[in-house]
Amino acid sequence: MKKTNGKKLGHSVICASWLAVFCLFGYRSTFSILLGPMSTDLGWSISKLSLAYSLMMSVYAFTAFFSGILIDKWGTRPAYLIASVGGALGFYLTSNAHSYISYVLPYVLFAGVGTGMLWVSSTISVRKWYVGKSYATMWGIAFMGAPAAQIILSLGVKKLLLTLGWRLAMKVLALIVFILLLIASYFSRKNPSDYGLSPFGVTRQEVSNEYVWSLKEAYSTFPIWGAILTFITSIIGEFLIWTQIVMYWTKDIGLTLTTSTNLYVIIGFSGLFSMPLMGRLADRVVSNKAYESIGRKTMLIFAPAIGFVACILLLFTKISIIYSIISCILFSVYWAIEPGGVAGYIGSIYGGKTLGKIWGAATLIVMGIGPALGSFMGAYLYDLKGSYYYSILFATCAFLLSTIFSLCLPLKVRINKK
Repeated sequence: MKKTNGKKLGHSVICASWLAVFCLFGYRSTFSILLGPMSTDLGWSISKLSLAYSLMMSVYAFTAFFSGILIDKWGTRPAYLIASVGGALGFYLTSNAHSYISYVLPYVLFAGVGTGMLWVSSTISVRKWYVGKSYATMWGIAFMGAPAAQIILSLGVKKLLLTLGWRLAMKVLALIVFILLLIASYFSRKNPSDYGLSPFGVTRQEVSNEYVWSLKEAYSTFPIWGAILTFITSIIGEFLIWTQIVMYWTKDIGLTLTTSTNLYVIIGFSGLFSMPLMGRLADRVVSNKAYESIGRKTMLIFAPAIGFVACILLLFTKISIIYSIISCILFSVYWAIEPGGVAGYIGSIYGGKTLGKIWGAATLIVMGIGPALGSFMGAYLYDLKGSYYYSILFATCAFLLSTIFSLCLPLKVRINKK
């Protein structure tokens, strides 16, 4: 009975994380679609409107750090409840904006806090319940919420814009986010130990899994900084691609916007399959290794290497569009492994008891720098050179650097007990 009940609780956690990821990536995927109608209606430039998104990501990064501390103590329910209010108000209040300040303040503050409560809580809740040979498979299922949001909400918002306009579209999004995150909070659960349970998938309980780390202790060791360097360089390349790839196809290759958008959606459709499949593959790799950290490191080497190859293929699009199609599929494979893979590696090194605050601090550093730098360099190099060729080369080098950092990741950490 205890085992059966534990499985139900674990599946409930996955359901809540799927909804949280759906709302988080729904926020990201709909912003670019709403930009054009907002710019036309309000008379503001795209860069002026995009500034709010950059500032929102800074608030997101700081909130993510505090959410990690929150879930270590009380689980994910408080985080999802805060996110439901913040996420809904971010859309609703922004939809009523007529002055620039009434646009920036609610979007930056409420959307930043709302989305910032979702990433660490969703990844860490899955990691706390599933480790070893089970983690990546279950995270792959939860992370399917990201491509699902990219497809469903992106296409849905386009239809709403045609019939209702951007203001009513945002109000509909506010309602969707509020309801889905309330459902997520209902399905959320505390840590397994609060129910007298151990995480699923344990293959070998190591000493570090029982150690309570302080942030000072954890961040005085190399593994966490190695993981941050691996992740931040990948994120720089990833966000450059996410924000500039459609412009690359239209400006450099000469494809129509419709064709370019359809190519971009391939990443989302591929993600629906690559995320559970790559999760299953990662757990098989872990099962065949003596330590979980070996398997997680192996996948973290593989992921940015795939991103590197995908960028190279993008550069051959002038020869044939087939190269871009293959590239999009490979980007979905990278996306399926890297974010959850880093969390899995850190969890295998530092254990689960204080993983929330450790991962939250890492998210603060990575998301506070990576997305803004990647997006900026993509646009800056285009303005400087008049071609996205150099932007893609920059992303290629970022993925290569991430692969090199991942090769240097240690397999364990030394605990200095006093």
